[in-house]
Amino acid sequence: MSGEHQTLALLLFSGFVAVTLGITTWVGWRRHGSAEEFYTGGRLFSPMENGFAITGDYISAASFLGVTGLIALYGYDGLLYVVGFLVAWLMVLFLVAELVRNCGRFTLADVVAARMSERPVRIAAGTSSVVVSVLYLVAQMVGAGSLVALLLGRTSGAAQAWTVIGVGALMVIYVSLGGMRATTWIQIVKAVLLLGGTVALTVLLLLRFHGDVDQLLVTAAQRSGHGDAFLAPGLKYGGSWTARLDFISLGLALVLGTAGLPHILSRFSTVPTARAARRSAVWSIGLIGGFYLLTIVLGFGAAAVVGPGALRASNAAGNTAIPLLALDLGGGAGSTGGTVLFAVVAAIAFATILAVVAGITLASSASVAHDLYASLRRSRGEQKGGGVRREVAVARFAAVGIGVVAIALGLLARDLNVAYLVGLAFAVAASANLPVLMYSLFWRGFTTRGAVWAVYGGLVPALGLVLLSPVVSGCRGSLFPGVDFQYFPLQNPGIVSIPLGFLAGWLGTVTSDEIPDEAKYAETEVRSLTGAGAV
Repeated sequence: MSGEHQTLALLLFSGFVAVTLGITTWVGWRRHGSAEEFYTGGRLFSPMENGFAITGDYISAASFLGVTGLIALYGYDGLLYVVGFLVAWLMVLFLVAELVRNCGRFTLADVVAARMSERPVRIAAGTSSVVVSVLYLVAQMVGAGSLVALLLGRTSGAAQAWTVIGVGALMVIYVSLGGMRATTWIQIVKAVLLLGGTVALTVLLLLRFHGDVDQLLVTAAQRSGHGDAFLAPGLKYGGSWTARLDFISLGLALVLGTAGLPHILSRFSTVPTARAARRSAVWSIGLIGGFYLLTIVLGFGAAAVVGPGALRASNAAGNTAIPLLALDLGGGAGSTGGTVLFAVVAAIAFATILAVVAGITLASSASVAHDLYASLRRSRGEQKGGGVRREVAVARFAAVGIGVVAIALGLLARDLNVAYLVGLAFAVAASANLPVLMYSLFWRGFTTRGAVWAVYGGLVPALGLVLLSPVVSGCRGSLFPGVDFQYFPLQNPGIVSIPLGFLAGWLGTVTSDEIPDEAKYAETEVRSLTGAGAV
């Protein structure tokens, strides 16, 4: 890229960072230091504000960079991510949003621990939440590295590393200083920028083809090198029975995983009532649905305008499809329009990464402090009321540790597609978090052993199968291509690990000597359905 591209894009990056740091600092000065303020922003957001914030949290680098890249490279098969990400919100709306808002306080463990032995359940749910969050963060770090590699022309591998480190540092600052309130406003600003940029790119693309979508698809198929197969199922997932099973596994993970994502569940605690939580979900479905419809057009547009060959030359996983499409639509390399549009889109993508990592880091640091640390403190006999400020301080320190881990893994996985990495996070969330959440809300006889077994029975197989899959070793695109300990043929473990999570929860319950507390279940049921007694 030319010096003009670099300068303008970096100026826009700096402008967004300056604005968001200003928001964070302002909110940090006004905070009251309470746990409710830090974790939920005081529950003062309206449904529309929270809907935009959820949209900002959910639309990550995987959607803006990864999904469009997959569609541009694999055509129809790339649409699975769009369908999965969107259909998942129907489960969130009907099964999770209102019930979690009524039963929970800050984290997933609050919902489960309401009728169980608190300490083992909190440790299990907190551990799972941190693992899912770190996997999700890795995808954002990889997206940041790909973006700056494109911006700087891949002149230095060190540039990618320093970018990932910079993103990690910024997310720690956002969480430590501003908490949920600052993070929410950053998400709202980011969502508006992202939706506006996506609409503008779609309009320019359709103008290029005079509004003829058929011509756009025909051109994309011709330039793909696959002909009509580019527009039909099977290009990526239909070559063998293994590929088809991988397709089913990924679909299960995407559809079921959203309801178990810690940073999404925590969003429903930032509104004052359960009705507001449901209305937030409706707002987010509309905004997210509109965005994903546009990404389909942009994905095929990148194939038609830029071409898969140029995309792979820039980034083998296709993570730079949107910036390259913007450059071409603006007039091409060296043109003023291309420079401006590329810089704007690159800045929006960078803003997307910064905002999402802040939200995920906040959710994971809350799990460390509110679930893991608080359980340890209470086991030592300390009083609950005296440690609230200490718990918030632990959350801020936890953000630093989580940031370091995510940076290290992001540097290791920088050549993988970000949408694919997010698919792994969804698989772990669906395997470990969803079973314990569903059983806690809907099974009268669920016990503490069942809750702990449900979490670990999904978490351990999901992580173990990923380690033994082609993701880690055995092929050219693996994390460690030079070694081979691949014994599980699928790239996504969801088809095995999700049923195991539900099975482990059932088995732990039926083998437990604990007598379920009927009164606590009745209280949870009334509270979840009516909101009576909700925080």
